[in-house]
Amino acid sequence: MACGILGITYESHVTPYDDEQTPIQLTGKKMLPIWEDKTGAINESLDIISRLDTSKRFKAELQNTDQIKEMDNLLNKLAGPLFKLAMPYFVWTPEFDENSRKYFLEKKEAKRGPFTELLKNRATYEDDFFKILGNDVIPDIKNFYKSDKLRLWDIMLSSHLWGLYLVPELRVDQKLHDYLQRVKAETEFNYVEDYTSDKFWH
Repeated sequence: MACGILGITYESHVTPYDDEQTPIQLTGKKMLPIWEDKTGAINESLDIISRLDTSKRFKAELQNTDQIKEMDNLLNKLAGPLFKLAMPYFVWTPEFDENSRKYFLEKKEAKRGPFTELLKNRATYEDDFFKILGNDVIPDIKNFYKSDKLRLWDIMLSSHLWGLYLVPELRVDQKLHDYLQRVKAETEFNYVEDYTSDKFWH
């Protein structure tokens, strides 16, 4: 999304979830996303954006540590029920093969519980999640989050909320859906681009 706003072209590489060697070789730890260019490889999304933002489009926001902390707190609040809703479906996307799916299940079920139980309790997680959205997100959506113009906070927020579209039959609030579509249009972002490319399937 940041690349779209900044007009930066890039090539995307999807690594299997159980590939620990590649990210560790590049950055010393298993963490995605990773950006690699002639100056080297880094992870941490905000650090990547800071490196790419030579025009200083996001400079003021990247320096606003209080707002970043506030957004991180909101995302952590959303993450609990959102991950429990989306992960049992996410694991069946084309990103996974049999081995990486097993690896993912072992890691995530140890943290969040058996996916079969998450599916059984879906209604509870939906209630929890939509309460947070209703109290802390949707009232603050103008054209974008707390603003008429797209800002760094929209990239941080929407990158989490795209996971909603993985959950079958989940009824997303129209105001929220319209917001995500505005972010998609302005950032030229395609959530399933990697899944639909010939490179991914061959």
